[in-house]
Amino acid sequence: MSTPDAAPDLDPEGVDREGVDPERVDPEGVAPEGSDPEGPGPARGPQRAWRRLLRAGSPRATRANVLAMVLAGALGFAIIAQVRQTSIEGLETLREDELVRIFAGVDQDGDRLADDIRGLESSLELLQSQSTNEEEAQRAAQERLDALGILAGTAPATGPGIVLTIGGLDGRVGAPIVLDTIQELRDAGAEAIQIGDVRVVADTWISESDGELTVSGTKVAAPYVIRAIGDANTLAGAMEIPGGVSATVRRAGGGTDTQIRDEVDVDALLSLTPPQYARPVPTTTP
Repeated sequence: MSTPDAAPDLDPEGVDREGVDPERVDPEGVAPEGSDPEGPGPARGPQRAWRRLLRAGSPRATRANVLAMVLAGALGFAIIAQVRQTSIEGLETLREDELVRIFAGVDQDGDRLADDIRGLESSLELLQSQSTNEEEAQRAAQERLDALGILAGTAPATGPGIVLTIGGLDGRVGAPIVLDTIQELRDAGAEAIQIGDVRVVADTWISESDGELTVSGTKVAAPYVIRAIGDANTLAGAMEIPGGVSATVRRAGGGTDTQIRDEVDVDALLSLTPPQYARPVPTTTP
């Protein structure tokens, strides 16, 4: 009579006689923790722990994960659509009170900017007017200074005119003849006159001493060269009128030579001395 196969002989702690615990065998066929399938020892324990951690952290295609991904995509699409719709519509979706407030702010900014523009334009006009007035005043003052300098003999002058030479008097100076010549030139419109190296101005005086001509204390040797600036034809005609300068010099035994020039230089200068008694009359500015 045969008997059934006897169960493995187990020790009191549940370990078979071969030394392997069935409950400690890994379901995937991996050797139990603390044992090496290729050899004894606990060397494989840390590697198995890291593999379990990686499996736990790796994404899994579960229903919850798929649903979360779908909801996130739908939310992003809705945000993008809302942003595009807002950028397209602009002010069309705003309420009336919001539009009124925006327009009021724009009007206030426009009024403020317009006031700033008017203020800047007024400042610019004022600066331009002051600059123009100052420049005009300086120009007028310079012109008056130049004119007074020419008349006073303190500034050189140049311009069209004549050069008159009186000679052949042979010691007969004839200070009255030279004085008449200066008067004729002034009457003809001469603006600047020079005899020899002496400038002729309002207080110029002429005399003769020991057969020599003296102009404002300076002796002038013959022949007497007179330069005059003005209308050249008028000045030359004044010297040739009947009974005038040329006729008088010829009667005295001399002669005249009148040259019309486009440019005559009157460069003799005088130094002014302040008046001792005369004072300018003060004027009030209107």
